[in-house]
Amino acid sequence: MARGRVLSTAQGTRPEAFGPAEWGLLSAVALMWGSSFLWIDIGLEAFRPPVIAVARIVMGALALGFIRRSRTPVAREDWPRVVLLAFVWTAIPLLLFPIAQDVGLASSSAGMINGAMPLFAALFASLFLRRLPGSLQALGLLVGFAGVVLVSLSSAGGAGGTVLGTALALVATVLYGLAANIMVPLQQKYGALPVIVRAQLVALAAVLPFGIAAVPDSRWAWPSALAMVMLGVFGTGLAYVASSTLLGRAGPTRGSVQIYFIPVVALVLGVVFLDEEVMAMALAGVALIIVGAYLTSRRERPADTGAPAPVEGLEP
Repeated sequence: MARGRVLSTAQGTRPEAFGPAEWGLLSAVALMWGSSFLWIDIGLEAFRPPVIAVARIVMGALALGFIRRSRTPVAREDWPRVVLLAFVWTAIPLLLFPIAQDVGLASSSAGMINGAMPLFAALFASLFLRRLPGSLQALGLLVGFAGVVLVSLSSAGGAGGTVLGTALALVATVLYGLAANIMVPLQQKYGALPVIVRAQLVALAAVLPFGIAAVPDSRWAWPSALAMVMLGVFGTGLAYVASSTLLGRAGPTRGSVQIYFIPVVALVLGVVFLDEEVMAMALAGVALIIVGAYLTSRRERPADTGAPAPVEGLEP
């Protein structure tokens, strides 16, 4: 990580093709984040969006804070990156997505927009590393995103959302792509837990005033409260750890392919718990996602397999 540079990234520590560890981390993230939009929808039945953001961050920080390794010190020189990560990966997106769904954006559409995150992660990685992704990885990203679009459209049911909701979700997705790049060198230096817990505490301080202001417009409901526990402990705690670990191992471009499986999990949940029908379009989308993930997960080209030390990025 370049000293004094906030906007920088690094290559993954493992340029080889994905092994059991990488596929396991990807599956864990997909399962936890794939259900997040469902928990948000349940939460919105009683809580305002800022309350949801505060609740999930509190639950996530508490769940991770009990793990001893989360208290590993972080050097003062890296705190600007941690603070930036807190805003672009947690505070701002966790406010924007509930607001987007609250103003009319369908959860399927939110999932489709969120599915573009790997494309933005690859774009930022190319800027910071001054190198385009390998042709195989680029093809995999495009094929996978096409699959995300098909899966999401198959479950949209004609309900897309508002222009405002779409714009808010798109901004959040761009920030997620930036965050994936910022997280890689931090994870490689400290591991995921110390960085995530500190970032979540900073994010909590940022969103807490909004959450307090929204309490009078919210009401208590056990289903919504339990949904926040699930969303916080898994979707904001453990999922962030698994995601960060995969990003550190595979790098921002290949590691971000985990996002492509989120709508697949949402599709399965809809079939199992809501008796939804699976359209042929969805099955085709799932096939494309699997093919795209496989292509992206292959060993990086030789030009991309240098030492995993961080590479200088843009000036802060």
